[in-house]
Formats: sequence, structure tokens, C-alpha cells
Amino acid sequence: MKCIGLLGGMSWESTVSYYQALNRGIKARLGGLHSARVLLSSVDFAEIERLQHAGDWPATARLLAEAARNVQAGGADFLLIGTNTMHKVAPEIEAAIDIPLLHIADATAHRLLADGVKKVGLLGTRFTMEQDFYKGRLQTRFGLEVLVPPEPQRERVHRIIYDELCLGQIREPSRAEYLAIIEGLAAAGAEAVILGCTEIALLVGEAKAAVPLYDTTAIHAEAAVTLALG
Repeated sequence: MKCIGLLGGMSWESTVSYYQALNRGIKARLGGLHSARVLLSSVDFAEIERLQHAGDWPATARLLAEAARNVQAGGADFLLIGTNTMHKVAPEIEAAIDIPLLHIADATAHRLLADGVKKVGLLGTRFTMEQDFYKGRLQTRFGLEVLVPPEPQRERVHRIIYDELCLGQIREPSRAEYLAIIEGLAAAGAEAVILGCTEIALLVGEAKAAVPLYDTTAIHAEAAVTLALG
């Protein structure tokens, strides 16, 4: 079994989901008392969030590259960045290490294409929904058509992530709001919706939605389990 390197803490609420999914995935494949070999570097999200909203992405890249080098030095065979948004600096992190990076957007795209989905909605932070590092990758590398909500809804999705979900707060009005936004994406032609922030599944993961929901945390972790056992 290969050792999985994980950059976590962004937020730690979703890192808990990663750790559970990795271990449950290994147990499901191997049975018995088997569990995942994981090296976790968990950063202080307050520092990352401040730099995100200040637009200082080079500083976030330096912080995460250092954490990635530490994970590699500890013996990890490959790396996961346990957050969608910070894949914005994935190229800088890849350049800092010698082990492979398992990209969350790639794992998600492979699952969508395997299911025959070509037109998909995307929810996440404003950075993920509005910038090109994520949806552009889905479009150019995998030929997916990506829809995002209108601007006011993007702002609400973003604020609920940072003000509630990253703090472990699950609120029914926010769940209803997300489901209404998903319904709007479905009405615009989305065949499915990517939960493109690792915390969103904590809010709507088990809810009945207008279209299938793709939980990037679960998909990323499953791809890691397959790679670890490959």
C-alpha cells in the first residue's frame, strides 16, 4: 500500500471527511483491520483565508509548497490537496515536490465523463466559480461545459462556505438556499452539479436535489485509495 500525503486544514471540517473516506475506502477494499497509510500536514486556515481574500496567492503557494515538501520528506508516495480552491496554486506545489499530485478536478472530471455527463454546474468559493484554474481545466482538458450561478448567488454560496460551513455550522435555511441554486443550474441545462468546495457536502450531501451531486471530497479520496492500492 502506498502512503497518501494530504495537505489539510482548509478547513479542518472537510479534512475530517477526507480522513474518514480514505480509511473507509481502504477497509472496504482490503477488509479486516486495514486502514489507510496517511501523512497529513494540517495548516492554519486563518492564515490561508486572509491571504486568499487579499489576493496574495504567491504567499499561499509558498506556505503549501513548504507543507508539501514536509509530507514528501515524511515518506508520502503521492499528494492530495484537500481543498478545491487551493488547487489554484497546484502548479507551484507540483514544482516544489518530486512525488505525483492527484488533482481534484481531474478525478472529478473522470467520474463525470464515465457517467456520461457533459454539461455540469459548479458550486464552490468565488475563486473556484469565477477564476479559470478549475473550470478552465474541466473545459480545456476534458471538454466539459461548465455552468455557474448568477453573481448574487455566487456571493451567497461563497459567504455560506466561509461564514458557516468552515466553522462547522449547518443551517437549514442555507441548505434550502443551496438546493434552490442547484435547481436553477438544472433549469439552465446542467445534467449534474459539482460540489466544488470540500465543505459543501457537509450541507447538501444527503439532500434530495434536482440533479445528481458530485462530492469532490469523496471522489478525490476514492481516486487516492485506488492509487494507493494500485
